Amino acid sequence: MTTSPLDTVPRLLGATGEPLDLAAHLAHHGPAPRAGAALIPAVEEAGLTGRGGAGFPTGRKLRAVAAQRRRWRGRAVVVANRMESEPLSSKDSTLLDVSPHLVLDGAVLAAGAVGADRVHLCVPRTRPEQLRALAAAVDERRAAGLDPVPVRVEAAPHGYVTSASSALVQWLDGGPARPTTAPPHTHEKGVRGRPTLVQNVETLAHLALIARHGPEWFRRAGTAASPGTVLVTVTGAVRRPAVLETDPGTPLGTLLRQAGGAERPLQAVLVGGFAGTWLPLPHALRRPFDREGLAPHAAPGAGVIAALPQDACPLAETARILAYLAANGARQCGPCRFGLPAVAQDVTALADGRATPELLDRLRHRVGLLPGRGACGHPDGAARLAASALAVFRADVDHHLSHGSCHRTAALAVPPATPTEDWR
Repeated sequence: MTTSPLDTVPRLLGATGEPLDLAAHLAHHGPAPRAGAALIPAVEEAGLTGRGGAGFPTGRKLRAVAAQRRRWRGRAVVVANRMESEPLSSKDSTLLDVSPHLVLDGAVLAAGAVGADRVHLCVPRTRPEQLRALAAAVDERRAAGLDPVPVRVEAAPHGYVTSASSALVQWLDGGPARPTTAPPHTHEKGVRGRPTLVQNVETLAHLALIARHGPEWFRRAGTAASPGTVLVTVTGAVRRPAVLETDPGTPLGTLLRQAGGAERPLQAVLVGGFAGTWLPLPHALRRPFDREGLAPHAAPGAGVIAALPQDACPLAETARILAYLAANGARQCGPCRFGLPAVAQDVTALADGRATPELLDRLRHRVGLLPGRGACGHPDGAARLAASALAVFRADVDHHLSHGSCHRTAALAVPPATPTEDWR
């Protein structure tokens, strides 16, 4: 592996942000090396972490699948996850529109590293144009003889929890795209019982660049604890909502300015998406957008920063999000079937000016019961959002208890609270 002069952002989205076909991709990045198992220590040295939300070390994940595959004495499977179930995020969609071959390079390289004989690229079936474009890209690569393992583009059902690793594995095996409880973990027993690497597409694109340019080059961006670049969706009340490629550690205020700045006065930002955390302004503007800089109050999550204007009711926004989350759970456990809807109803009553001090006490109790009790992490994210709203918007809570609804307008793009119906 060699270093490269390609040292400045953007790395993933290209200098112009224009889509790269195969010829342009090869001209810009060059062919992907056949790194094999040697890629794993390089990724570990680079310090790449998952860009899907959990931030798990990618090298450790690769090594776990490779080790399990050797114990299993068979071939592993790679699943490239582009489901992007977070409604406020568009980073993965943008990446595959602009740099599809970088993602496909990463998926094939990951297959070589862990000993996989197939790659499944899971894309929401609600994106037919992207599905067609990716199928054409895979065909083009096949005709050029680029990929030593077959790549299949899979049109998966789209719901808030269908992007979970275990949900995709279960769906690829012919079942419903609902999360399952661990153990076994997908790296131990995944698609068709094989060791399976499920990796977010942004992570795979970074892996393709590490294979080309090496871990030292990768660490020239970001911080020592959070190296590389990250894709961030900046949305809400900004002049130019955008997907930005940036160094981890960039202050939130800088990212808002790169999206054109506030279109009207702001009161808070939602960091991490619907399962994220509200942070009040102006104090949050100086916070670095990385795991270390946001801790202990928040985390980058799905790479979302949503700006909330002062003329929006934060409790009404939170109630709309919680109603969506309550409707879109897998409904396989008590917290998802009963706890989440109850919390959403209580926050809605608070936002509508129908709450009492007794209801607020009950709401806080219910929010405290949710974390750690679900079949998956879905209730934990909803509880995190609700708890942050009650803490950050304490003055609004008191106003709604004393004076009723504030009747301010909605601001964020929250989908309707319609239950997921298509699990297969």
